[in-house]
This record gives sequence, structure tokens and C-alpha cells, in this order.
Amino acid sequence: MYTPKFNQLADRALLIETMRTHSFAILFGPQTASGTEAAATHLPLVVKDEGEHGLLEGHFAHANPHWKLLAGQETLVVFSGPHTYVSPTLYAEPLSVPTWNYIAVHAYGTLSLVEDEPGKDALLAGLIDAHEPAFAEKWRRMPEGFRRTMLAGIVGFRIPIARIEGKFKLSQNRPQADRRNVQAIHAAGDPDQRALAAWMARLLG
Repeated sequence: MYTPKFNQLADRALLIETMRTHSFAILFGPQTASGTEAAATHLPLVVKDEGEHGLLEGHFAHANPHWKLLAGQETLVVFSGPHTYVSPTLYAEPLSVPTWNYIAVHAYGTLSLVEDEPGKDALLAGLIDAHEPAFAEKWRRMPEGFRRTMLAGIVGFRIPIARIEGKFKLSQNRPQADRRNVQAIHAAGDPDQRALAAWMARLLG
């Protein structure tokens, strides 16, 4: 990911927070055994605060062939955060052009499969706990045959993050007065704009 130095963020806690907040991610890897074509799969993930950079867990539909090609391979996982247009009218310099502010995290690691029933059930429990804890008891009370059929329809995986890149493009290259204008307008804007304004306040003061 092209990331100028002033847009780089390496704080582990903030990167994990960002991945958890925007946990519907995209897994990139080969689409064919030859590796000449690329494919992407959109999945909700559980982000765990384990290992050097964190641990990602999730599952594919068994019918999705992408898991077979990612197994044992380095996989790129992209987390897309808030993003928004930035008007040049917010800058003091009249000879300015529009841009786009955004947050993105790229995580890399080798994907290992979880194919046993207890392992897949544990992965589902983690996903339920992250998004709807109250559903956990209902899942446990469902008929065993139904639950086993559902588990047979998925393939779980884990990705220990070996390398991670965080890009927080928040007008860091602009003069302080311009940043203040951008932050003030965003703070009164739509949800993405407000989220970016909050990050500007946290990281830039």
C-alpha cells in the first residue's frame, strides 16, 4: 500500500481497534492454482489481540472454492475504514485541488484451515459473541442435527498477522489552519466524516 510517512500508523492498539471496528474485510489471493488470476472474498472477521500483530479468525462457505487456494498461502486482508471527499475550498491556498481522506489497514499472514467440527463451532461462537451475544444461547438450543449441518457448510480459518500496514490519511500534509477547517466541517457531517474528524482530534490534536 502506498503510504507516505506522515500517513503511516504503527500503533498496535490503534490498528487492532480499527480492524475490530471495521471487521467486514476482504481477503485477497489467487483464484487459480497457477496464481495468474486474483480473487477476493468479503467476510466478517474476529480480530484477536494475540501474537505480534494480532490474530484473524473467520470462515468461508464450503462451496466457495477460494479457501482451497488460500490454505497455507500468504493472504492479504484489507480493512476499509471511514472515507470522505475533501473540498479544496477548505484550504487557505486558492491553488489547491480536491482529495480524499480515509483509513485503511492491510494485514498479511499465512492462512491455516480449521475443518474439525469443534474448531468451527468455536469460531462461530467468537463471531456470535462479537456481533450478537444474546444469540449464543439460541444457537446452543438448536437441534444437534441442524447445527451439524450448518457447521458442515463452512470451512474455518485463522491468520496470525505477520505484517501490518496502517494508512490514516487525515490531511497531515496540510497547514494547521487547513486541518482545523477540514476537522470542523467533518465534525458536522455524515457518519464517515464525523469518524474521520474524531480520528483527527485523537491523532493530530
